[in-house]
Amino acid sequence: MENFSLFPPSFPPELTPFWEKWLATRQSYVRIRAQAERPTSWWESKVGGLPYLPKGTPYPTASDGRPLFFLTQLNFADMPALAPFPTSGIVQFYINDDDLYGMDFDNGENQANFRTLYFPAPLLEEKDLQTDLQVATDYDLLPHQPEHSYPLTFERAEEVAPITDYRFWQHFGHDFFLQFGEREWEIQDAVGRALRSDGHKVGGYAYFTQDDPRRPEDPMLLLFQLDSDEGMDLMWGDMGVGHFFIREQDLIAKRFDRVLYDWDCL
Repeated sequence: MENFSLFPPSFPPELTPFWEKWLATRQSYVRIRAQAERPTSWWESKVGGLPYLPKGTPYPTASDGRPLFFLTQLNFADMPALAPFPTSGIVQFYINDDDLYGMDFDNGENQANFRTLYFPAPLLEEKDLQTDLQVATDYDLLPHQPEHSYPLTFERAEEVAPITDYRFWQHFGHDFFLQFGEREWEIQDAVGRALRSDGHKVGGYAYFTQDDPRRPEDPMLLLFQLDSDEGMDLMWGDMGVGHFFIREQDLIAKRFDRVLYDWDCL
């Protein structure tokens, strides 16, 4: 866990009186790290490769009937516990090989060209799974290379609100930086550099290169953030970041059909 008891040395001194207010925004999350490429099991948390898919479960397809591409699966049993996220089950994310990677700009919850699947009680014997799946290599626009599989590891961590997440502005107010006069933008930039919520993660605060697509009147939790990652040859557009958001009541109910999918880039 990070130690937030001390005022960040990279912060402008004008922010010293506000550090206690920042500490009130602390949230726990699960930090995710990708490991070196290797063959992975059906049940492992991973980016790319072959998904866990029980026999009889249709493979996800896009609106035109073509198979979607497996992006990631997270096995909650592999992770440190983080309420209100499940402590078991496998959640998967599939996207499309088009110029928006399956995202609907007008309705981010439209799963016509992306899909989120959840298996609450994974079957543990290979005989019960679809083991004849093949990784399609005929793609042009994907942010990742699905034929390569990167296992994931997890650790619990803590962070305070960054300026990229809309909840910062709810806590501090939209005019917070105006009080610093001519140094308004200088101080805001310093905060942006010092407090970054980038990287791969479950829960906590989100990082954006553009704007947070969530609406304060309809709060959603960060189900999964997958950042651009040179080690996996993964790139959302121009050094962008992908997100999947979920409402807390849906997460508690283990209902993943109303997930909001969004990605942005520089």
